[in-house]
Amino acid sequence: MLSYQHSYHAGNFADVHKHLTLSLVLDSLNKKPKPWSYFETHAGTALYDLTAENATKTEEFKQGIALLQGLQLSSVFDSYLKVVQQLNTSTKPCDKYPGSPWFASQAARETDKISLMELHPGEYQQLKAVFHRNSAVAVHHRDGYEGVLSLLPPKPNRGLVLIDPSYEVKSEYLQVAKFIDKAYHRWSNGCFAIWYPLLKAGNHREMLRKIKLSGIRKVLQAEFYVKSAADERMYGSGMLLINPPWHLEQQLQQVSQSLYQHLADNSAAPPEIQWLVPE
Repeated sequence: MLSYQHSYHAGNFADVHKHLTLSLVLDSLNKKPKPWSYFETHAGTALYDLTAENATKTEEFKQGIALLQGLQLSSVFDSYLKVVQQLNTSTKPCDKYPGSPWFASQAARETDKISLMELHPGEYQQLKAVFHRNSAVAVHHRDGYEGVLSLLPPKPNRGLVLIDPSYEVKSEYLQVAKFIDKAYHRWSNGCFAIWYPLLKAGNHREMLRKIKLSGIRKVLQAEFYVKSAADERMYGSGMLLINPPWHLEQQLQQVSQSLYQHLADNSAAPPEIQWLVPE
């Protein structure tokens, strides 16, 4: 949807969950010297000002990244927090928040390649401005699903696709499932990370069912809840990972328990990490 702007939601609990997961996957890719390729279907603007009108109107970051500031957290948070802290000062720790393209660009080495898709004209222009001097980052003004599919299989032939639409239209869930089916068959050794919101309507369930029945193996599901499932607003954040790094399940267990301790209210169920489809 071209009306959606992530600046209203930057740094909220879902961003924290999503970007922690992304940071862990990128760390894993960097454990090997071989270069990697990174793709996004819905890139956004890469950098967000938490003092700007959109962010202060909702103040969602106050129930997300702001609650982690100053805490003594385990080393599994290190890469994620380092990227956030580099954008801020010690006196104003929550002025700016990075989007997923920024996390990828900070993890990238000289031989790694990043391709970002963004269809919203204003978001695209801001994204282009952030990376205009970075030759390793290609910014495309095009439909994310079509754009990423056109570049698969990539060179380098290892890496990650992040799928992170707004889901403002219910049909987007099935569009994600159709995209994954096509993309996986073009790049079966790639890692695919799908973020989805957890809402009372439960529209994500059909997407998960379609992916489960697709024949794709090795699909890890990680859901983190901050409110009761009966809440009228988004009560949790989900990540689906195809071909995840072998140690990611254990890392997500550790991360999710910390997030549950610091971000969730008393009505929230404990986080769930499970294999939607085993290897």
